[in-house]
Amino acid sequence: MSIKNIRLEVMQFLEKNVDSFVEQYLIPVEKIWQPSDFLPNSEGENFFEEVKELREIAKELPYDFWVTLVGDTITEEALPTYESWLMDVEGVDQVENGGNGWSKWIRQWTGEENRHGDLLNKYLYLSGRVNMREIEMTTQHLINDGFDIGTGTDPYKNFVYTSFQELATYVSHNRVSQIAKKFGDNKLSKMCKMIAGDEMRHHHAYSEFVTRIFQVDPSEMMLAFQYMMKQKIVMPAHFLRESGQKISSAFEQFSDSAQRIGVYTANDYVDIMQKLMNKWEIDKISNLTDEAEKARDYLMKLPARMARISERLVIPAESHIFKWVEPARL
Repeated sequence: MSIKNIRLEVMQFLEKNVDSFVEQYLIPVEKIWQPSDFLPNSEGENFFEEVKELREIAKELPYDFWVTLVGDTITEEALPTYESWLMDVEGVDQVENGGNGWSKWIRQWTGEENRHGDLLNKYLYLSGRVNMREIEMTTQHLINDGFDIGTGTDPYKNFVYTSFQELATYVSHNRVSQIAKKFGDNKLSKMCKMIAGDEMRHHHAYSEFVTRIFQVDPSEMMLAFQYMMKQKIVMPAHFLRESGQKISSAFEQFSDSAQRIGVYTANDYVDIMQKLMNKWEIDKISNLTDEAEKARDYLMKLPARMARISERLVIPAESHIFKWVEPARL
């Protein structure tokens, strides 16, 4: 049997439990928080006073913070790309009889994730501290440009990616929440904390999918894990660009801002890698092929190697000035 057919068989096997995954890791629409729960009430008589207060508190936040928050928002806003990518994964059927269990999972996961961009976008708009038109153009460019994360349609590689990425977004939103609180913006802090909570819940789901695959197809899952770590996890917004610029030209400067204020660093990347290895207990997995054993050996040594490399990274001291965030506005 071909590798592709085995992948399909495993996905069909796991699909029997998709409804329980939805129940355990996603929250019904009527019960989950919505963006309007945390924003000034536009129907209320105190709306303008609430907006004025939001804008006053926002003045305290530093430049790199705004760049990072904008980059996080744009990343969340590019959900059409992420949904269409996941819908193309082997074993996901979105057509016959309204779609299979996996397509149901992806649609409901997308529905939850979509609230994040809505909330942050409205906050940025009300804050008056950023150039919304430039942000909107960058978002449209990011969706137009798509992305290539090196997974193809392989579910094993894709679930390694989502396990990693959901944990990375948890780290990022949680740190933004902490910094906002430090500067006295308790409402923004709460928003980002709620988003971080969703990301952690989604991480638990995707990492559980990988755990189940390790139980039924350990060697191929190990090889897929090694493949993704060897080529490095690229961020969903790695094609980020400002208006009039070339594809991917803004991502490095955005990453520098995030590193400078400690929102997401090279050390976090290494830490997430180690957490996944611990979660999946790759050191204890048995019945591996010789090739998969070599892959495990490679993986076990990788965090220490990556940590040594990250120590040599030099982040520019000066902030890149983005069109999204003009210093004159701050």
